Amino acid sequence: MPDAAATHWAAKRERGSFLGMKLTSIAVRLLGRRPVAPVIYLIVLYFFVTGRGTRRIVADYQQRLAAWSGRADLFPRTGPVLAQYLAFGECMLDRFDVWRGKLCLSSVDMDDPDGVRDALRSGGRGQLLVCTHLGNLDVCRAMAEIGEGVALNVLMHLPNAAHFNRLLGESGDRRLRLMHVGDLDTAAMMDLSQRLERGEWVAIAGDRVPEHGGRRVNADFLGAPAAFPQGPWLMAAMLRCPVNLVCCLKRAGRYTIHLRRFDDASTWERSTRDAAIAGAVTRYAAWLAQHCLAAPLQWFNFHAYWHGTNGAPDAR
Repeated sequence: MPDAAATHWAAKRERGSFLGMKLTSIAVRLLGRRPVAPVIYLIVLYFFVTGRGTRRIVADYQQRLAAWSGRADLFPRTGPVLAQYLAFGECMLDRFDVWRGKLCLSSVDMDDPDGVRDALRSGGRGQLLVCTHLGNLDVCRAMAEIGEGVALNVLMHLPNAAHFNRLLGESGDRRLRLMHVGDLDTAAMMDLSQRLERGEWVAIAGDRVPEHGGRRVNADFLGAPAAFPQGPWLMAAMLRCPVNLVCCLKRAGRYTIHLRRFDDASTWERSTRDAAIAGAVTRYAAWLAQHCLAAPLQWFNFHAYWHGTNGAPDAR
């Protein structure tokens, strides 16, 4: 079996079973968060103990962030990799809270200096939300609520998270439409364009490169070159729509949704589109790095990221 550090993220099967996730979801719904929390942390500990390659990847990220920022105080002195796994366990508990309607707007702060939320509620043409695997990815569900019923089309690698997506589909929220990024042919793009015209929005992650030869752009990320996908930015150019950035970070026990206006792809000229995309990726990587610094343990992109092999020592 290949080491996790050498395997592309999209080629990895989702660990765990749907039945296990379903039973955990039911237990949280019936018993509440506190009685189920020890079970979640035991599951996380199992993945920590059995995931040697992933531990190496997390240690690599932590060392790069500390060196890039010049701050040695970002992570606990003992067990920093385990601390990041435990933060992921807490994020999973919060996801269950989202699914059962316990994480609502009253418990979420907004950081929206550019008025992106107002654009969501305006009823005008839809826009693009570029998100990240930093923080709680279920921000998309919160965005549907923030938008007061605005339909949200979420583009993701569905086979890689089949159990999660099945649970999401059973949650009953019909404002979310999940689409596989590998199915974005001409007909799908035309469909998305029509959805934007109807006022729907589109969300896609900007920090996962495609598995099979998809277009990518190299950008400096935490002091070293890393590959980022061109897909979100090419989509914005083809849909000719504004682009916004979003992430949802937890600090001091509360989530904050960070929204920023980023660019307007309708102004990109075809002759200079490649340069515009390269510039957008560079700025996105800088934005992502700053938010990693704000919530260092919430980087849940547990896959090899930088060029070459991850050379960090194994973390135990």
